[in-house]
Formats: sequence, C-alpha cells, structure tokens
Amino acid sequence: MDLLLQSDKYQYEICSELNPLEKSRLMTIWNNEYPMQLSYKSINAFETYLNGISNKRFILVKTYGNQIVGWFLKFEREEERWFATIVDEKHKGKGIGSTLLKLGKKQFGNLNGWVIDHNRYFKNNGQKYLSPLEFYIKNACRVQHGERLEVPVLSAVKITL
Repeated sequence: MDLLLQSDKYQYEICSELNPLEKSRLMTIWNNEYPMQLSYKSINAFETYLNGISNKRFILVKTYGNQIVGWFLKFEREEERWFATIVDEKHKGKGIGSTLLKLGKKQFGNLNGWVIDHNRYFKNNGQKYLSPLEFYIKNACRVQHGERLEVPVLSAVKITL
C-alpha cells in the first residue's frame, strides 16, 4: 500500500490487492450507498465481482483511525479502462469524491464509468438513490449521451473521466 495524499482528516492510499477486512468494509459501503439492485448478499459474491475484473487498482480513503470511508476502483473490461467510486454517506460533502476523481485521473489517465442519470432507484435503507451525474459533470467528467447501459437491473449513461 502506497500513500498518495494526506490531509488533516484523511489519507489516500493506492493498492492492487485488498485484505479481508478491507473487502468487507468496501462491500458495506457499496451496499449502503448504491441502489439495492446492485447489492451483494455475501462477501463471496462481492469477491466474485472483484475477481471478474482485470488490472484492478484501488485508491482507498482512510481516516487516521484506519477506517475506510471511500474508494476508487480502476479496472479493465472489454479493452477499455473503467472506474467506479463511492464515498460513505457520513463523509460526503468533504471533498473526498472530488479528490478521488482527481487522483484517479492523475494515476490512471482517461477512464470510463457508468452513472445512473435518474432518481428512480432506492437504497437498501429505503431512501431514494439520488443520481450523482451532476457531481461528475462538476468534476470535469464528460457525458457520452449516445452510450447507455440498459439491463434489467440498471439504466445508466456512460461518462469519461
């Protein structure tokens, strides 16, 4: 694990492998923040997802108490480089997401992502999942309006970081 950046409250570390505690925490954040239809029922299911993508690199955001509060994932699929990022609800609005995008672009170059561009889904806690598209646009991502992901469990637009 290599330190990329330190602030007064957080440290940003880059790695290519996760230990079991890190995987568990990332799955918890994933299940709490993404729409319920994207949830993983078990750590084995989450590991299957992670094992199914190639050339993974993670940027983990940790408190000085070593608690992961956000993450950025770079991976390759179908000969393209992709990213996913998420921040724990309790730590949103503190610049973590913007910092992750800047670090991700600096470390990995241009990347693609899928972003839900509507507010029709719900999170596991019953709250409405609010589209983060405006956040990505504000952080210099470009929307690829002609490219959409339309599968039974998900509708999203492609963006480029």
